[in-house]
Amino acid sequence: MDNTFWATVALVLFFALIVYLKGFRRINASLDDRAKRIQTELEEARELKEEAKQQLAEYQRRRREAEQEAKEIVEGAKRESQAILADAKRKNEEFVQRRTAMAEQKIAQAETDAIAEVRSTAVDVAIAAATKIIAERNQNGNPQPMSASIDAVRSRLN
Repeated sequence: MDNTFWATVALVLFFALIVYLKGFRRINASLDDRAKRIQTELEEARELKEEAKQQLAEYQRRRREAEQEAKEIVEGAKRESQAILADAKRKNEEFVQRRTAMAEQKIAQAETDAIAEVRSTAVDVAIAAATKIIAERNQNGNPQPMSASIDAVRSRLN
């Protein structure tokens, strides 16, 4: 009897022992339990996957809403800034018009004052010249008629 015989006998005894102790049932039960655990884990994974998909969809929806709200805020700010700019431009134009009108009034008043001053000075010069001419005529002893004196003043003013 060689080693092969004894190895075969040991193998047969081992299988007999397993059958006697219902080892195949235990192995099957263990494998069935493991299969059930794997199945429940797969179901949990599917549920988690679905939940993750729902959360992703919710976050994407919120992101789109936030982007839309941001766009609306930016557009509102642009409209408001344009309104402020238009108002500032209008006020600036009104200010320039008021200042221009005020400057034009001052210029017109200065012109009026200058004309009045020139007229007043011209009248004063004319009176002084007339007085001087009349005084000179009266000193020479030959009084002339009034029209001749006026003609003499006119000729000296020209």
